[in-house]
Amino acid sequence: MHMRSCVLRLGGGLLAWFLGAVAPAADWPQWRGPNRDGSIPAAAVPAAWPKQLQRQWRIEVGEGHASPVVSGPRVFLLSRQGDEEVVRAVALDDGRPLWSRKYPAPYDPSPYAAAHGKGPRSTPAVAGQRLITVGVGSIVSCWDTVSGNLLWQRDFAKDFKPPSSLFYGMSVSPMILHERAIVYVGVSGDGALMALNLETGRTEWAWKRDGPGYASPILVTLAGVPQLVLQSQRASIGIDPADGKLLWSIPLETRYDQNIITPVAVGDLVILAGLSNPTTAYRFEHSGDRWTPKQVWRNEAISLYMSSPVAVGKLLFGLAERNKGQLFCLDAASGKTLWTNEGRTGDNAALLAAGKAVLALTSQSELIVFKAQPDEFDVLAKYAVSDAPTWAHPAVAGGRILIKDRSELMCWSLEP
Repeated sequence: MHMRSCVLRLGGGLLAWFLGAVAPAADWPQWRGPNRDGSIPAAAVPAAWPKQLQRQWRIEVGEGHASPVVSGPRVFLLSRQGDEEVVRAVALDDGRPLWSRKYPAPYDPSPYAAAHGKGPRSTPAVAGQRLITVGVGSIVSCWDTVSGNLLWQRDFAKDFKPPSSLFYGMSVSPMILHERAIVYVGVSGDGALMALNLETGRTEWAWKRDGPGYASPILVTLAGVPQLVLQSQRASIGIDPADGKLLWSIPLETRYDQNIITPVAVGDLVILAGLSNPTTAYRFEHSGDRWTPKQVWRNEAISLYMSSPVAVGKLLFGLAERNKGQLFCLDAASGKTLWTNEGRTGDNAALLAAGKAVLALTSQSELIVFKAQPDEFDVLAKYAVSDAPTWAHPAVAGGRILIKDRSELMCWSLEP
C-alpha cells in the first residue's frame, strides 16, 4: 500500500505537498522558487521598480551555477572551491557566515563544457530543518539547516557505468515531497530518478529506464492525478511520485543529449521544449493505467536551449535560442507568437514572473524588467548586477534579490 499525502492546488496546475508546515511566503526554498515555476509570490513583488538597485552585501563563495535558496533568515548555497564542494549558510540580512561544510568532489568536465567550470549546477532544496544538495558527480547529501551537521550522504557515482557519450555533469535540482528527497543521479545512458527517505537517505523507489537529462522536475496534476513531470536524457516523462511508476513518455531528442528545459504547466497543458526542437504543448487523457498525450499546439519558430520559460496567466515568456538570444511572448492556449524582441539578449536568461512584469537575468550580468503583456516588448528597467557572467538562477526573498555570478554571491535590495 502506498500512502499519498494530501495536496494543495496552486495556480498553473502546480501542487505543494505538505511537509508538516507550509513554507512562509518570504522563502525561496528550491529551484525556481516556492512553486518551482519561476513565480515570485505576490507579497514579494515591489510596488515600483527602483531607478537603481542598492547592493546590500557581496561575499566570495567559489564557482558553480547552483542557485541560492532561502529559508527564514538563512541563505544556503552549494558551490566549489578547488576539488571540494562547499555547502554554506549565511545570514540573509548581511551575508555573515553561519556555517560552512565541505567534502571531496573532484570532477573533470567535458572539454565542450570547460567554459562552465566544474560545477556544481544543481540548486539545493530546503524544507524545515533539512537541506538537500546534489553535487555535479551525483553526491547527494542531507544537512541540518541550523547546525550544518551532515545527517546522511550517498555517493552514487560508483553505481553507474562511465558515460559512453558526452555528459556535462549532474544538473537536475532536487525536490522535497512528503518526507522524501526526489533526485536524479547517474551518467549519460545510465541513471535513476529516485525517492530517498528524507530522514535516513534510504531508497524508497527508483526509476531506471533512462539516463538523466539536465532539466529539473515539477509536480503537476494531470487528469486529476499528481505526477512528476521532467525531461530524462531522451524523453519528457510523467512519473507517479508515490511509487516511481512511469505514467507516460514523449520522445525528445536534442543534440548531444542536452535536454535542459524545465517543463511549464499552464492550466491543463504541459509545455515542453528543447534545443533545435519546436516548443510544444500537450493535454493528457487517461483510462485505467493508459495515458495518452495529445499535442495541442506546436511552434516551430520558437526553440529553447537552456532558459526555462515562465507563465503569467495565459501568456508564456522565455528566451529563444535564435538571434543570439531572443525574448518572446506566446499565447499559451494556442502557441501563437505574440512578439519577439530584436535578439542579442545573451546566451542564457533566468526568467522570473513578477506580477505584471517579468525579470530576465541574462548571462551578460544584466537584469531586465519588462511588462508581462501580449502587445509588445516594453522594458521597465535595466540593472547591471555584476562584472562577471551570471548563469545561476536568482532568488527573491525579503525585498531582496540574490544573484550568484562566477564566484560571488550578491544581495541587492528591490526597494524603491
